[in-house]
Formats: sequence, structure tokens, C-alpha cells
Amino acid sequence: MITFLGSIALLIIAYFTYGKFIEKMFGVKDARPTPAYSMKDGVDYIPMGTNRNSLIQLLNIAGVGPIFGPIMGALYGPVALSGS
Repeated sequence: MITFLGSIALLIIAYFTYGKFIEKMFGVKDARPTPAYSMKDGVDYIPMGTNRNSLIQLLNIAGVGPIFGPIMGALYGPVALSGS
């Protein structure tokens, strides 16, 4: 349990310090446009709102498990269950 709590504390500390470190290293410029705006072509680079972008990221992360899990189970399940 002490390892778990230590890991959580380390993640919280890193969350608040690493971003500031990277910002100092690379220098964030609010006036510089992102590629979605500077290379906008309507196909690959499309500006979108924060809510829509967050939903797409969530679906990309959560959507792989229900598809990938059964495929891997079908491929490797018989070998794992046969004991050979």
C-alpha cells in the first residue's frame, strides 16, 4: 500500500512540475497557431472545439479494448487453455 500511495504522490507532484519544466525548455507562445490552423486543409487538419476533441480522445482510448480483447482471446485463447 505504501508503494501505491508513493506512486500517486509522485504522479501528483510530476503533474504540477513537469509541465512548467517543459514550458521553460521549449517556450510556449500563445500567438503561434497550432497545425490545425496553420495547415488547415479540411481533411487532415481541422480545428475543433475542446469538448469534441476530448470525446474523440476518450473514444480512441476506450474503443480499443472491446475490439482488441476478443480478437486476442480468439487467437490465443485455445493455446492458453490447452496448456501446451
